Amino acid sequence: MRSPLLSVTLSVFLVLMIGWLLVVGRSLVLPFVIALIVWYMINSLSHVFQLIPIGRWRLPGFVTFTLSLLSIFAVSTFVLDIVTVNLTQLAQDAPTYQRRLEELFDQASSLFHLNDPIELKDLLPESVVPRMVTAGASLVTTIAGSASLVFIYVLFLVLEQSTFDRKFERLFSDPEKAQAAFAIRAEINRSIMHYFSIKTAVSVATGVLTSLVLLAIGLPYAALFGFIAFLLNYIPTIGSLIGVIFPSLLAVVYYDTLAPFFAIATGLGLIQFAVGNLVEPKLMGSNLNLSGLVIMLSLAFWGAIWGVVGMVLCVPLTVMIVIVCARFEASRPIAVLLSETGEVGFAEGEASSRRS
Repeated sequence: MRSPLLSVTLSVFLVLMIGWLLVVGRSLVLPFVIALIVWYMINSLSHVFQLIPIGRWRLPGFVTFTLSLLSIFAVSTFVLDIVTVNLTQLAQDAPTYQRRLEELFDQASSLFHLNDPIELKDLLPESVVPRMVTAGASLVTTIAGSASLVFIYVLFLVLEQSTFDRKFERLFSDPEKAQAAFAIRAEINRSIMHYFSIKTAVSVATGVLTSLVLLAIGLPYAALFGFIAFLLNYIPTIGSLIGVIFPSLLAVVYYDTLAPFFAIATGLGLIQFAVGNLVEPKLMGSNLNLSGLVIMLSLAFWGAIWGVVGMVLCVPLTVMIVIVCARFEASRPIAVLLSETGEVGFAEGEASSRRS
């Protein structure tokens, strides 16, 4: 019989090996993960289109699939163009904003009669504003550059998706095990669909409201900050905070008074509070059943491995781990520790014994 210590050691070694492979193979794995997300979005949107009645008829599958593919491509191209234009303009204006920030530090030092004036380089590295903008532009360029590889992955996934169920079923010699595996997959799909559909709707609302507030006040790059708020809303806890800080800091250096700064910080703060603490919990419910501490740890873990993309995916990936671990007796304690309430359902062997 294998000793418990050996089992734990091998499990830890396996986790470390998988983490190392994810880091080393990031340039290859990450485009494939993005392709999986795009492929999943295409199929989900196609399913939504199939539910739309046209009189007594519904659109056939190949029509809805084509519509979803074209819709996602059009929206992605439109958003990427807007973000690229705004980032390019912001990169040109960044030195001006940095000089304005240095002037504000000089004024603050004079106001408080400091013997040792505060300088921007004391708080932030030199040329930090242009470098931050350049990093953002580099991120967009990287995404656009890997678009061809993502497109190839998506194309092959689309071409082979008709055989996925048949291949998946033939992995198991026992029909009952195959049925249980299909049930796990359906549960994962249902949870992820629930999370992404609500999170995407809430994130779109957050991005639109952010852009409208900034447009009303007159701050430039409203579309860019709206997109940033949309993207950051997928990142638990810290995403909403960063979405308020960026435009608020720009308001400090863009306007001569602090009134727009307080208006933007208050308006965006109210939006993030209402969406994150009132609307989203009401819609999301307790279906995810994840501990808050686990969410923060997974945020740090996946962020360290895959950067921003890992932060966006940390919750769905953790949900998948909980669902899979909960279905097997050996791994069920892991699911209990990761869950919020400890109620993760019955493991496969436990459920079968109850049926008997």
